[in-house]
Amino acid sequence: MIHASIGKLQRVPLREVWKHEAYDFTQWLQENIDILNDSLDLNLVTADREQAAGSFSIDLVAEDEDGTTYVIENQLEKSNHDHLGKLITYLTARSARGGIWIVSEPRPEHVAAMAWLNESGNADFYLVKVEAVRIGDSPAAPLLTLIVGPSEEAKETGRAKQELAERYDIRKRWWTALVAHPGAKLHSHITPGSYSWLGVSSGIRGLNLNYVVTQSECGAELYIDRGKDAEEENTRIFDELLVSQAQIDNAISFPVSWQRLDSRRACRLRIDLPGGYRSPEEEWPAIQAKLVEAMTQLEQALRHVLKTLTVGHQ
Repeated sequence: MIHASIGKLQRVPLREVWKHEAYDFTQWLQENIDILNDSLDLNLVTADREQAAGSFSIDLVAEDEDGTTYVIENQLEKSNHDHLGKLITYLTARSARGGIWIVSEPRPEHVAAMAWLNESGNADFYLVKVEAVRIGDSPAAPLLTLIVGPSEEAKETGRAKQELAERYDIRKRWWTALVAHPGAKLHSHITPGSYSWLGVSSGIRGLNLNYVVTQSECGAELYIDRGKDAEEENTRIFDELLVSQAQIDNAISFPVSWQRLDSRRACRLRIDLPGGYRSPEEEWPAIQAKLVEAMTQLEQALRHVLKTLTVGHQ
């Protein structure tokens, strides 16, 4: 049986194929833009060299069949910050839809940066590795490999991260306003954070007086959690407080929700109020005034009862 011979793929130093980045590689790419299209799933139909971007000169400015602009930055060496900065500068200067960065060796930090740009911006960013290969004595052939490219998943991830960052920022503003309220003396020493709750100890370990907030609601609560493996102890404290439910409820002008939370480790007493951090900011003062009053009443109603607990001080 005769076996067909199989050649061995060999990599060729790029400078043996394109001696000069601007004069050789960029010109070759301009004349062979279809090879780039195949790698990126684009349909670029024109590419012009040495286009101006202010006082800078772009390697290539390409357009697809719809007239959408892409800037191309070539670098026949390891990726570096200088060329990444150029790519972003050129893209901004030309209001381009996308930026294509072709390098011989992408550094991990630049792979991460391009992925972040795809998540964070409205433009599309492509990081492409260029190699030259041959089989046996054949002429060298280009090999373009997409390392990073845009995707709907990346955009969705970016939108989710942006929404999360905005949520943290607005919650911090919410807490900053709340601890500055004249009536919020119990929590006034707390540095505002960005989480959904802000709390202080009631004076007994594991029993905290917390403010909580969501997008549309807020609340004041006594949160009972003595730590790991303390489910039974938490429940005993809750049940002991429950004996004084009528006394506590009568001392508070807001409805109190007694939540034993049997499926969870903690228990709580909660006063829920309408209005949260997504409410219009001009409504925050009125919402927070009620919230501070709810916390004040809750703390005063619990003050004597907590001192009488038989299990909470252990």
